[in-house]
Amino acid sequence: MTHVEDELTSQPECWTRAAAAAAHHSDALPAAGERVAIVGCGTSYFMAQAVAALREGAGQGETDAFAASEFPRGRSYDRVVALTRSGTTTEVLDLLGRLKGGTRTTALTADPATPVMTGADEVVVLDFADERSVVQTRFATTALTLLRAHLGLHTDAVVADARTALSTPLPDGLVACTQFTFLGRGWTVGLANEAGLKMREASLAWTEAYPAMEYRHGPISITTHGTATWMLGEAPEGLAEQVRETGGLWVAGALDPLAELVRVQRLAVAVAAARGLDPDQPRHLTHSVILDRP
Repeated sequence: MTHVEDELTSQPECWTRAAAAAAHHSDALPAAGERVAIVGCGTSYFMAQAVAALREGAGQGETDAFAASEFPRGRSYDRVVALTRSGTTTEVLDLLGRLKGGTRTTALTADPATPVMTGADEVVVLDFADERSVVQTRFATTALTLLRAHLGLHTDAVVADARTALSTPLPDGLVACTQFTFLGRGWTVGLANEAGLKMREASLAWTEAYPAMEYRHGPISITTHGTATWMLGEAPEGLAEQVRETGGLWVAGALDPLAELVRVQRLAVAVAAARGLDPDQPRHLTHSVILDRP
């Protein structure tokens, strides 16, 4: 078993621990009414997109998501939350340093022995969800679960769905597809973006991701026999039928969208295996992006 397989199968237990810990960390997490920005890089940025949509949708306050390198200078927030598994990512540390003493910052990380511990005003450590694999799975979803529970949006049904996602077979013919499109709505747009990234990282697959209603505005033109379109969450009316008419494989998101992401993680590993790739050693990638400074 690869590291990524071992780590992705541990997610139900990690989510249960994170949900139970949410109340303990409430003072370090955004309070209702705060104007908040959530930042990250790569997978963490896509989790930030999901959390921002969840928080605004729950009426907790205006919430934006940015790649850490693209945080807008001069914009005012009550708090900035940084998601960083490694605690060493250059763009995140640079941003926290820039905000020091001016904007309250919170970091969610997996490693307590890293610079982010002093870079942020407050830190939540999810060390039980740390990973050996370069490809993120359980840390990202565990951080999202913690924040989802903080918003009162996590239930035991989510964990049950994750167990179902790990125990049921993937749809017939899916691994053999040559192209994969992931769709989301609202908070699941971030999950769709992450699903596409996971497939690219682990299996070098041709993947795309879109808001579901945007799919008809051009991207559906690539859909045909041998391609797959996977919906994370509830699909717009008529879209499944439209995809099937193209000859493409439609995958409905019947489980909680976060559990559907677990199914995508399994697909990424399965496609990697079918192509003779090691998902623990993605091409051109490292565990953390640390840039040299002159």
